[in-house]
Amino acid sequence: MTYTHTLADPRVEDALRRMFAQAEQDDAVAERVDWGSGPTSMSPQEHADAASEIYMPISAAGGELLYSLVRAVRPATVVEFGMSYGISTLYLAAAVRDNGAGRVVTTELSKEKIAAARRTFAETGLDDLITVLEGDARDSLAGLDAPADFVLLDGWKNLCLPVLKLLEPRLAPGTLVVGDDSTFASMRPYLDYVRDPANGYRSVGFPVEDGMEISCRL
Repeated sequence: MTYTHTLADPRVEDALRRMFAQAEQDDAVAERVDWGSGPTSMSPQEHADAASEIYMPISAAGGELLYSLVRAVRPATVVEFGMSYGISTLYLAAAVRDNGAGRVVTTELSKEKIAAARRTFAETGLDDLITVLEGDARDSLAGLDAPADFVLLDGWKNLCLPVLKLLEPRLAPGTLVVGDDSTFASMRPYLDYVRDPANGYRSVGFPVEDGMEISCRL
């Protein structure tokens, strides 16, 4: 069977359909989670372990936006902070596949999510394009061996700004950085930073689902 782009590959379509359907149960699953004294009191690892059954995906529209941006930019290395079960990673990797060159380097704290995502990547035939870094992204991305040519920040919101600052030495002028869930109050420090011209970005909010902030490194 032939298809015009990787998102139309039945293996990818089926995986996305399945995961989006499971993600519809996120609210119900979150109600069963023992958050202790609250997520804000947890370490990133404790938070990830508690939320190991919650998908927390980007929206389908957000995924289509990411696919189109990566197709247009044609990055050699896409860096993703916060893989979860890999929905956004599939959109990124599909774009890389259709560009004919490149790779996706993604990060995740939850061992359960990593195991599930790796199975999905293998089932969709995209695993050869994806490198999964396990652990705190502030540590795992410190050893990134190439420029970050396109960045998606979709992990814990209080860590988006530290991760961005970590990657800044690897951001060439013109690099796009996408911050997901930009309407969340917890993203305010990040937004204040990328919207301040003194920090070297031209930034615009994009109204998709919970918002995406698209910032161009100047």
